[in-house]
Amino acid sequence: MKPHLAKRSFSLAGHRTSVALEPAFWTVLDREAAARGISLAALVAELDAARPPQAPLASTLRVFALHARPGA
Repeated sequence: MKPHLAKRSFSLAGHRTSVALEPAFWTVLDREAAARGISLAALVAELDAARPPQAPLASTLRVFALHARPGA
């Protein structure tokens, strides 16, 4: 069974990109952005800027969500 992915688009470092993640990851990322008082786009931009060049953005977001504060 193919997992359901939700795609979101962002403008990062001057270019548009789309990221497809499972909805549960987007939920955690949305909560973490709200807890920090920033937009989801700002959180994604921060993570994009800090990731190693070879690391895929989707993987970076998933790993971040796994380590996010519970209930954030």
